[in-house]
Amino acid sequence: MTQGVPLREIKVPVTRIEGHGLITVELNRAGKVSRARFHVTEGRGFERFCRGRTLWEMPALTARICGICPVSHLLCSAKAGDAILAVRPPRAADKLRRLMNLGQYVQSHALSFFHLSSPDLLLGWDSDPKARNVFGLAAADPQLALNGIRLRAYGQEIISSLGERRVHPAWAVPGGVRAPLTAEARDRLAAKLPEAMRIAQDALALYEKSVPGWAEEVRSFGDFPSLFMSLVGEDGAWEHHGGRIRFVDADRAIVADGLDPARYPEYIGEAVEGWSYLKFPYFQEAGYPDGLYRVGPLARLNCCDRIGTPLADAALTRFRATADGKAVTSSFHYHYARLIEIVAALERIGLYLEDPEILSPRVRAEAGVNEQEGVGVHEAPRGTLFHHYWVNEDGVLERVNLIVSTGHNNLAMNRTVTQIAHHYLDGQKITEGLLNRLEGGIRAYDPCLSCSVHAAGQMPLKVVLLGPDGEILDEVVRAA
Repeated sequence: MTQGVPLREIKVPVTRIEGHGLITVELNRAGKVSRARFHVTEGRGFERFCRGRTLWEMPALTARICGICPVSHLLCSAKAGDAILAVRPPRAADKLRRLMNLGQYVQSHALSFFHLSSPDLLLGWDSDPKARNVFGLAAADPQLALNGIRLRAYGQEIISSLGERRVHPAWAVPGGVRAPLTAEARDRLAAKLPEAMRIAQDALALYEKSVPGWAEEVRSFGDFPSLFMSLVGEDGAWEHHGGRIRFVDADRAIVADGLDPARYPEYIGEAVEGWSYLKFPYFQEAGYPDGLYRVGPLARLNCCDRIGTPLADAALTRFRATADGKAVTSSFHYHYARLIEIVAALERIGLYLEDPEILSPRVRAEAGVNEQEGVGVHEAPRGTLFHHYWVNEDGVLERVNLIVSTGHNNLAMNRTVTQIAHHYLDGQKITEGLLNRLEGGIRAYDPCLSCSVHAAGQMPLKVVLLGPDGEILDEVVRAA
């Protein structure tokens, strides 16, 4: 065997993520895992083909990056536009943007937990793959499946009530938003809020009750010390559409705080590897790859001092008690954090719906191009999102840089699949449980790479175990 070439490789084409991905597990001569890597094997090209488009087109254009989280790119792009216009949107516009983002949290987190993850969590990691899907979940627990549909629909209704459509709303613009919320829509959303809150609290209680049964997965699904990054408010509170950047470590000790999001290149580096199209951001001070950090629901709950609403703060206390007040370091508990954030989002939605200013018609600041560079940053459901634009004097894009939430988690996802492979692979046989857990380790991060993740039926999957001379030692094919 050539030095440096693994004795065996397990290649897992993962189709339950956005785009095309592959997990490669490499084994040494002793049949033990030497490393595992998560490859993203398809490029998107938005940073290239946005060049030459106008600033005012960018929110609606970049919303097409994803069909699950278009709101995230829409709002972040509009914030980059605010910076280039050098304006502050009217207070009502800021509140409306926040309301839409909270609706996005509800619908996206509900999709992740109820439809993408619950079949594994509630039917069992080693259960029959023919039934381990949303239809099997509906057969086993019809009410839970229906609750997931209703909760997600509520989040989508918030989005459509503001942007006139559930997917790709062309509503947020540089300087504010196109139209205010109507009183009729406000009243309709307020009337449906209690049911959404009941469903969210029931799901959170179910998760907390079920945690002891997942003890092995909690220990092996990306449980390692790392940094965590998110936006926090000026008072250290949970934040999703403003604030400053904070990094904390595994002890929840603050490593860096009050960082200006617009100056992100000073503390976030971007590395590339030849085996993936997904960039590898890292904390500059620690270098690459030691500067691994995580973003998203888990990071936000580890970084903030408090959430700021009573039900979510009570849940945050229980969440932190699982780690004796230190950072919760198991990526398995991204699921836990998402459920807490749904409760937090619903509580804040209720506050906005009671705010008379939410109906103000003053929702847009008018201005021309005043700066030729602007950065928009906010917290998408999956983590911190950066849009960085350079424009000419006419507002035409000359350069674009995007750091999406899933990119921030790239190093952590690679470490997670390595940990899972070390724990569950005996080096001799590929098992259904191993396949599902490898995918589950990626799914815990809810990577924003596909809209078809675990939605229905089975995932097509092929895993091949190769010897040093390329001979097939074991092969498993699972049809779609």
